[in-house]
Amino acid sequence: MFLKNKQSMIGNDIIDLDLARKESNWKRKGFLEKIFSLEEQAMIHGDPNPELVVWNLWSRKEAAYKIYNRHTGIRGYFPWLLQCSYDNQNLGKVVIEDFVFYTQTEITHDYIYSVAVSDTDFFDKIKPLETAEDIKKDNGIPYILDAFTNSIQPVSKTHHGRFQKIISL
Repeated sequence: MFLKNKQSMIGNDIIDLDLARKESNWKRKGFLEKIFSLEEQAMIHGDPNPELVVWNLWSRKEAAYKIYNRHTGIRGYFPWLLQCSYDNQNLGKVVIEDFVFYTQTEITHDYIYSVAVSDTDFFDKIKPLETAEDIKKDNGIPYILDAFTNSIQPVSKTHHGRFQKIISL
C-alpha cells in the first residue's frame, strides 16, 4: 500500500466530554481492566480527576491506533496493547510492539483532543483542514492529493458528538 511510509504517520482523536458522560460509564465493573494496563489504571485512580485521565488516555490510544493501522494494516480492538505514558497532560507517548508514537493532547471544558505522530518534528507540520470534501481512501486509510506537488498527503479525521477535527501533514 502506498500510504505505508514515514510521512504518513499521523492520527487524531477527539472526545466530546458531555457525550462521553452520557454514553460511557467508565466506572462500571471491568471497563478499566478491558482498556487500560495496570500502570494506566494507577494513573487514573491516583489523579484527583480520574474521568479526565480516562478520556485523556483513551484519546491518545485512539490517535496512536490510527497510525499503527495505517502502517501495519492491522485492524482490531486491542486498547490494552497500546501503552500510554505522559509527563504532563499535554505531551506523552504511546507504545505498541516496536512502535513509539508521540502525542499532544488538548484538554478543555468541552472536549479532549489528541494528535499522535511517529516523529516529534511532525507536530510543527500538521495542518488543520476545514472540510473532508477532497479526502480519498485507500483500504480505508484517508489521504488527499496535493495538486501542486502531485503527492499524497496523509489525513486523519476524528469526530465525536459536537466536535470534528481533520488534519494533514
